[in-house]
Amino acid sequence: MIEECQKLENVPERTTELFSHILNAHHIWNARILGKKAEYGVFQLQSLKDWGDLHYENQRSSFEIITNVDSFEKRLDYENSQGRLFTNTIQDMLFHIINHSTHHRAQISVDFRNNSIEPLVLDYATYKR
Repeated sequence: MIEECQKLENVPERTTELFSHILNAHHIWNARILGKKAEYGVFQLQSLKDWGDLHYENQRSSFEIITNVDSFEKRLDYENSQGRLFTNTIQDMLFHIINHSTHHRAQISVDFRNNSIEPLVLDYATYKR
């Protein structure tokens, strides 16, 4: 999706907002799991030129988590963006990253269609082929 957006003359505003949010949320969840302070706000806009690097860093952090975690069932306390305290397992947090991204990528597909841009095929089975 990043490569497709980079090919566009004009990326729709809503797509930029949604993809920035995907990148930011992934970063925030990784930071929660790693016990670090997040560098980005939930709805902070990211420049298209930085999307690839941010995505790479998010993936690197997630691989670090997966490689080094003692137990995916370990429960972690965290504060959400509204300041409320919650507890979830690392497994649930990692699953949320994927599920959250899927939800917003579907919204980006709709935004593409609304802006006369052919959306990418995002089916997992197609990706694995």
